[in-house]
Formats: sequence, C-alpha cells, structure tokens
Amino acid sequence: MRTPVVMTLGMVLAPCGLLLTLTSTLTPGWRLVKGFLDQPVDVVLYQGLWDMCREQSSRERQCGQPDELGYFAAEPVKVARGLMVTSLAVTALGLLLATLGVRCWQDEPHFALAGLSGVVLFAAGLLSLIPVSWYNHFLADRAVLPAQSSPVTVQVGYSLVLGYLGSCLLLLGGFSLALSFAPWCAERCRSCRKASPSSARRSSISTVHVDWLTPAIKYYSDGQHRPGPAQLGPTSRRKAGFPMPRPPPKAYSNQVDVLDGEKSPDSHLDGSSRSTRPCGSALPCDSDL
Repeated sequence: MRTPVVMTLGMVLAPCGLLLTLTSTLTPGWRLVKGFLDQPVDVVLYQGLWDMCREQSSRERQCGQPDELGYFAAEPVKVARGLMVTSLAVTALGLLLATLGVRCWQDEPHFALAGLSGVVLFAAGLLSLIPVSWYNHFLADRAVLPAQSSPVTVQVGYSLVLGYLGSCLLLLGGFSLALSFAPWCAERCRSCRKASPSSARRSSISTVHVDWLTPAIKYYSDGQHRPGPAQLGPTSRRKAGFPMPRPPPKAYSNQVDVLDGEKSPDSHLDGSSRSTRPCGSALPCDSDL
C-alpha cells in the first residue's frame, strides 16, 4: 500500500519545523539593537534567549556580552526559554510516534498512531508559537524588554522569523498527520455496525413476524402429531410414512340418466343393443320383459 499523501506531507513538514525551531531557540537573534551614541554607527547588538553578541563591520562577532540592563531577567525571555525547550521535546516525541505510525517499511500504516502523532506535533507548534508571538508583542516595549533610550532603535531579528516559520510548519505538519484519524474512524464505524444486533434494526412493513412457524415445524418433525401406542390399541398397527390423501369422489358422467343394465330410451330403435347383464341380479332381466 502506498503511503497516504497526508502522512507524507506531515513527515516532510514536521522535521523542517523542528529544524527551524531549534535554530530559533539557540541563535542570539531575537532582537537587534543599534544606534548607540557612544559607539560606532555600524555596531549592532544581537539579543537572544541565551546569549548576546556584539557585531561590527570591521571586526568579528563577539558573543558573551554582559547584561547591564537585566535583559535575561525579563518575563518574556524566561517564558520563551521554557516553552521553546518544551516545544522541542514534544516535537521529538511527535516525530517518534509519526515514524512508528506511518511505518513506510510495512504495507499497512497504523492510522491511529499516526493521527496521535499529528496531535502531538500540533501541540508542539502551539508551544513554540506562543512565546514567539508574546516576545514580538513586547519587542519595542523598553519597560518589559529593557533597552537603551532613544535614539537607540530595536528591530526584529532573524531568530524570531525562524521561530514563526518553524511554528507554522509544525502546525501544518501536525494537522496533516492528524487527518490519519479519518480512515481509522471509518473502520471503527464499520465494525460497530457489523457488531450491532439485528434486533435493533427498524422493522418495515414488509417484515412479517411468524411466531407459530418454529413450534409447528418442531411439532411435526418430532412426530408429536401421531397417536401414541396407548391410543392405537393392541390390534392396530402404525402406518409407516405420511398419510396419503383420499381421492375425491368421481362425478356421475353418464349422459343418459339410467342405471347399468337398464335400457336406454333409444334401445327400441336398435334391437341389437341390449344389456349383457346376467340374470339373477336385483334388476329385471331381458327375458322377464
């Protein structure tokens, strides 16, 4: 059996989402801060969840910059750390379940397990989308996410964009795999219909309930309609087989309404037509006439 399209699509989108989410979690590029007064114009400060890096066009990037304003103590940064790590763990679990459910090395996939993996991956996408959206909401709020005052400007970093893309891919991949529940639900419904008792079926007008038929068949098959030995008597003998029906009485088909041996009204026309009945019977013979 070919792997369904929804499973193939989910198995492609979910790993891509995991890769993008992992990159967004580890890289220090959630926010870009630039425009410092006491520093060169080309100095840019990259702020992430775990580190801050300082970059200048004439020098290499220098990470491990000190947190002078308490950026890492901000609530959106703390929540984003926990939720992003949780999202990565849930995504790994969902991919494991998806691999066991799709099982391309076998003929039949496990639809229920594949659908469950889709639900897990969808939840992982939500877990990564929430901190990314919350961080973006307070990106320019210097009271929540500390930064120097104007003319210093803050901008969206590449890590935040990767977090959005990874979350969307996880949501799409999880939804695609969750559609695997459809064949499983259809199979369950068919099995429930087959297991339902026939008595639960609505009776129609054409349905005829004959309650006396089964007892009657048993009565005649067991021979209960025949009389017992005590009813037959000592001299009578039970007849074998089924009783034969008596023939109906024959209809009187004599065209001339006379008895056998009597002369018909046309007998005087033909003297040779006489009855051949022997004398001595109850009716008079020809000699007596």
